[in-house]
Amino acid sequence: MYLGLRSPLHQSQQNNTLRVLWGTTLFTDYYELLEISPRANLETIERIFRYFAMRYHPDNLDTGNESRFGEIVEAHNTLKDPVKRAQYDVWYEHQSSVRRELSGEASDVKGLERDVVIQAKLLSLLWVTRRQDVNNPDIGDEELERLSGCPGEHLEFHLWYLKAKGWIARIENGMFAITVDGIDRANSEHRRDVSATRLLEHS
Repeated sequence: MYLGLRSPLHQSQQNNTLRVLWGTTLFTDYYELLEISPRANLETIERIFRYFAMRYHPDNLDTGNESRFGEIVEAHNTLKDPVKRAQYDVWYEHQSSVRRELSGEASDVKGLERDVVIQAKLLSLLWVTRRQDVNNPDIGDEELERLSGCPGEHLEFHLWYLKAKGWIARIENGMFAITVDGIDRANSEHRRDVSATRLLEHS
């Protein structure tokens, strides 16, 4: 599944904090960390900070957590300052937009189905090319983009997937060719399609 983002984006969950690696800067969702709304007023921020600060302070023998305490202090120092909070909120809105886009694409079943179709088409193109000339079985990136109708920024993902599965390989001249495993995969998909067609004809 290609997520439609060209930026080097990476997401992880740690201590209930959503962090996003964007370029070389680590983004922390301070609102999620403090379990408050992005619209929370200063009074609420101070109240919640005091609660978590007491809970995670290193001197608290029961629930102290130095790492988490440091995160809470960092969040508080940013959100209590109007200027810093305004700057942070711009970044927060951007990251929220990124997450909404990720969520939307992850829920797009038709998008996933399109990916499967494109990958099958790429495999088929490379299969036919090798079958026509076993000594010159390769197709370049630009030609694959043209023949498949898949934009280059999306094609990169599909080629990565097919290569990682071992179904295609980038050969010495830098172009792609189908592998033996790829031919077996294409053949199995063809047999499955034929069987499904016959079942529909007899239903």
